[in-house]
Amino acid sequence: MPKSKVAVIRTSPATVLSDYHRLMNLAGYQDVVAKDADTALKVNISWHFFYPSSSTTPWQLEGVIRAMTQDGYSKDLIHACHNRTVVIDAHLGERENKQIDVVQAHGLRNVHLYEGEEWIPIGDAVGDLRKKFLCLNEVYPKGFSIPKRFIGENIIHLPTVKTHIFTTTTGAMKNAFGGLLNEHRHWTHPVIHETLVDLLMIQKKIHRGVFAVMDGTFAGDGPGPRCMVPHVKNVLLASSDQVAIDAVAAKLMGFDPLRDLKFVRLAHDLGLGTGDVRDIELVGDVDAANEQWNFDGPFKEMTFASRNQHRIYWGPLKKPIEWSLKTWLAPWAYVASVTYHDMFWYPRYAKEKMAPVLESPWGRLFANWGKVQPDAEGRGYPEVGEASHELVRSGVKHFLEGMRLVGMAVAESPEIMVRKRARAQAASGGGAAAV
Repeated sequence: MPKSKVAVIRTSPATVLSDYHRLMNLAGYQDVVAKDADTALKVNISWHFFYPSSSTTPWQLEGVIRAMTQDGYSKDLIHACHNRTVVIDAHLGERENKQIDVVQAHGLRNVHLYEGEEWIPIGDAVGDLRKKFLCLNEVYPKGFSIPKRFIGENIIHLPTVKTHIFTTTTGAMKNAFGGLLNEHRHWTHPVIHETLVDLLMIQKKIHRGVFAVMDGTFAGDGPGPRCMVPHVKNVLLASSDQVAIDAVAAKLMGFDPLRDLKFVRLAHDLGLGTGDVRDIELVGDVDAANEQWNFDGPFKEMTFASRNQHRIYWGPLKKPIEWSLKTWLAPWAYVASVTYHDMFWYPRYAKEKMAPVLESPWGRLFANWGKVQPDAEGRGYPEVGEASHELVRSGVKHFLEGMRLVGMAVAESPEIMVRKRARAQAASGGGAAAV
């Protein structure tokens, strides 16, 4: 069998658009992403506020869309795709991260999976594949649902290069997490590695084609995917093998994929992809793929929140507290997360952590996105404008936004929504709602 292929190239703002085009074709995306099927561009929003390396960059989205249209893909069959979590406001995130600007500029559909989309039982979607799941049958003994629209669609994941407090690194495989699990995703955290493997099995079954394009212009170290130390790294990666691209990104960050990333090792052992970088064909700027960034990783200097999340899911707080996350009491955890990250950590530390990279060409390009234009050949952005530190939210406006997000975390929590649906159905004479 041919080796899994991962394309890695160096980039700069002046060439980033043509670099994305070259990257995707080096990785053979046209052999995987069918032109006659709808394609979901699965946007990553790990924080609704702009924080370098945390979420899909606007030039990543722009570069992928331009590459596809140049190669004959119809805009009518391309759409941006977003999921929601109880602690991340996807609508705020797509605005703050300037993703919606790109989507609207190209006239694409913008799909939010929790708004008017039909979700169907997993058994109806994948049939007997459920018997092969490592953990999801035990996590969800009553089953779970996935978006119906995914069946037969292509999907292109748009992650960034960063670390993660639950999975050490996060990338292509983790990007499916929000889109494929409807509610109560946090129930899977104790078995998060096995969950990612099950989700990859599902993707291979339901999607016409699966591809990933990873942005490493910024890369995040530390207790990600939010409270990180961002670095400028100037690399892009792409592959049709979700395991292989995560393995190569992990190696760049300084990790041994098979030793340090359980989800990569499990997927590799099950034949779902290649996790051994020695068996991966690297194309493009191969010297860039062999860099060693020597990141500290997510566990060296954990935040107060990440330490306690570990204690709850894997440590001494598991027995006394974890049970509450599967009851109507669960919103306490969502409120705690939003309060800590949005109302304490971000206004206290974000400016300090972000400052060095905001002065970089990528920081200036983000600050001036929509004001600076690509060159006539569409290669990239030769002029990126001046740096701006106004990107960091603070003050009364930020506090009020934080309070709104705390309210959202409660009002839109699965536990509260179930009760609302039950009351609405009872009021309409339909009896108790099914959970």
